Amino acid sequence: MADSPRTADAPADRPLGSAEELLEQAKPYRTELLAHCYRMLGSVHDAEDLVQDTYLRAWRAGDRFEGRSSLRTWLYRIATNACLTAIEQRGRRPMPSGLGAPTGDPERPVTEAPEVPWLEPVPDAMFTGSSHPTDPASVVVHRSSMRLALVAALQHLPARQRAVLLLRDVLKWRAAEVAELLDTTTASVNSALQRARAHLEQAAPVEEELSEPTDPASRELLDRYAAAFERSDVTAIVDLFKEDAVWEMPPFAQWFRGRENIVRLIGAQCPIPRDAGLMLPTKANGQPAFGLYSLHEDGVYRPFHLQVLTLRDGQVAHVGAFFGDGLFPVFGLPDTVTPQEAAARR
Repeated sequence: MADSPRTADAPADRPLGSAEELLEQAKPYRTELLAHCYRMLGSVHDAEDLVQDTYLRAWRAGDRFEGRSSLRTWLYRIATNACLTAIEQRGRRPMPSGLGAPTGDPERPVTEAPEVPWLEPVPDAMFTGSSHPTDPASVVVHRSSMRLALVAALQHLPARQRAVLLLRDVLKWRAAEVAELLDTTTASVNSALQRARAHLEQAAPVEEELSEPTDPASRELLDRYAAAFERSDVTAIVDLFKEDAVWEMPPFAQWFRGRENIVRLIGAQCPIPRDAGLMLPTKANGQPAFGLYSLHEDGVYRPFHLQVLTLRDGQVAHVGAFFGDGLFPVFGLPDTVTPQEAAARR
């Protein structure tokens, strides 16, 4: 799980001049800092705020930067400490499956829990800048480090363990460097890393089991999946899910395990009539995703929820359905779609 190699760090043998010059040289690191803050915080909105705050702090302290460490290392130091403070103030961002057992009655009305700061997906489009890894091996590794299940598992780690694991296993910092950043010992860093890895072995998916959305079979599955939801065809939906699939839908606290329960839930509680849905494809967390729209009485499609899918063995293994329209603009999805626009997109 490595991001850009450390050889890309800026030289550390001289000061970088004025604060404005420093910020100009810091621009290429914005995308990877955003990815780091997202992994730490589990929120695309919070991550954007923290990256902005990182650059503001760097600008304020720019004239005092003496170049004893690389510019990249210095920025990560600022960003990581800002994230640790934010986690202390705001707490973790779970998925519903991280809060309790699955619900056994799909017909029972679900209830929102708006007081919970839920995990948010992040669009892949945010990480296609110049600092995004370009060689095939690095791209696969980067994508796996953004998986929704992994980011959700990270949220259950204590903040400093979370930082240690990301700095060591994703960014490939040396233990001594992480110890210096966190003002602790190398032994403490190694201990925290061991505990964090043990937790993720239980909570995170095995990378080799995850299908890539570019695979032809996966593309055919996704086309069938979109068509089934647009038609609200429960019979067709049955065949698409694995027997032990999971469906969860923030901000609703209930979640469901098993193909039968998921299909019953959709059949009983999905208010979209037959042939009144529209699925617009996108990508989130290195995974296939869809913005699901419903056709309203005025003849316009409006956002219903955003689905992030995990595919495994030719079927859907997990769906995170994020309700509300707040994420649609983040993913570049339209606020409304006319029937004519919908027909052109299909």
